[in-house]
Amino acid sequence: MPFTPHVPTAPRARRGRGPAVTAGVLALTLLPLTGAAATGPDVRWATTTATAQTPQVFDDEAGGDADADDPALWVSPTAPADSVLLGTLKNGGLDVYGLDGSRLQHLDVAPTPDGAEEGSRYNNVDVVRGARLGGRVVDLAVVSDRGRDRLRLFEIDPRGAAAGAEVLRDVTAADAAPVFNTPETAVDEQRNAYGLAAGLAPDGGVQVLTTRRNTTEFAVLELVPAADGTVGYRQVSRQALPAAFTLPGGSTWAPCEEPGEGPQAEGVVHDAVGGAWFVAQEDVGIWRITVDGDRATSRQLVDTVRGFGVPATYDEDTETCRVTGADPGVGGTHLSADAEGLTLLRGGDGAGYLLASSQGDSTFAAYALEPGPDAPPRYVGGFSVVDGAPAAEGGPAVDGVQHSDGATLTTADLGPAFPHGVFVSHDGEAMPTATGEDGSDRVATNFKLVPLERITAPLGLTR
Repeated sequence: MPFTPHVPTAPRARRGRGPAVTAGVLALTLLPLTGAAATGPDVRWATTTATAQTPQVFDDEAGGDADADDPALWVSPTAPADSVLLGTLKNGGLDVYGLDGSRLQHLDVAPTPDGAEEGSRYNNVDVVRGARLGGRVVDLAVVSDRGRDRLRLFEIDPRGAAAGAEVLRDVTAADAAPVFNTPETAVDEQRNAYGLAAGLAPDGGVQVLTTRRNTTEFAVLELVPAADGTVGYRQVSRQALPAAFTLPGGSTWAPCEEPGEGPQAEGVVHDAVGGAWFVAQEDVGIWRITVDGDRATSRQLVDTVRGFGVPATYDEDTETCRVTGADPGVGGTHLSADAEGLTLLRGGDGAGYLLASSQGDSTFAAYALEPGPDAPPRYVGGFSVVDGAPAAEGGPAVDGVQHSDGATLTTADLGPAFPHGVFVSHDGEAMPTATGEDGSDRVATNFKLVPLERITAPLGLTR
């Protein structure tokens, strides 16, 4: 069936900027996004602070080329205070943290195969609880390995955090094949598995949607248990988002990208209640996608970035995009490119909210999920995570969040520190600044933990 994009028509507040399906040109029909205005009686704004953070990691040789990117939470069903946070570190591997931010376990990336030019690089992570695989019920962490174009699968030991033992154990099948590339030599070109989310299928199996770096493609995979207890996967569907759009008046617009690259997507989250996937296409906006078997049954562009429709050309000399024409005024009001990490809040009363990282202005947008498959999400407000005040006992303050790549949350009672749940975000500029041996500033990143009520209460998000 045809899909219709929903984009807001309100005036904009300016704040910065199977077989593969060929991405075509999408004709843009302007439909109002309910409550899309940047201000109004039902729109709220919150400025909040984090109470805990993970150790800084450094993207240099001394730091093991570690670059924090995407978090996921595993909530213990028996001892919530022993729940853990997982965080990808790209070339630096994968970390497991306690709710106080302390590191509990570190896993290096998988060894580089003989003859390969590129090693593993762990990009995004998600957690599924209660997966039925091979007659067992297990909790799993699923990771996109953008270096080797694979999924990496880790079984979660529910006793690990409480006992001080290992939480994750690699159970990736030895014959796990590249997700997008055939032959294997194409993996080194790095158009590989990138963004990722996982969700339980109705039969208890696990489906994973992963995007492809530097393209508009995405694939839906199904996890498959092997006889030796490891886990592999098979492709269910492979498709593509549009790469260009027909604007009102008939002109065609495509996001400005480096030559040979397409407008990629990274942030993904699975909505089990709504039966859909939300996907953030970085320079375009947020999609809601439903997939049935090997085809997408619907695709809705539910919000767009502020720069949507603005003509620009890539400048080879400066390696930046240069605006080349007037703004047609069809972009969104809530997201400054890149549109990045997505996470869902589902309350006991059935209310649902989508939270999205607006990376370009270091804020987050909140949308109410309306009942019905065709009702677009309704913007209800936004928030930022700013620097906190120094602790009463004289300890350092937790700094704010800048340029978030990924986020996650839970509404579960996690004990005294987070009795109403927690929101976790990647921080692209962790402070204080550290100095390297050569006297230059080191690039530091980490993850921030925010008590969830510091977001839900001021924004009026029922739960």
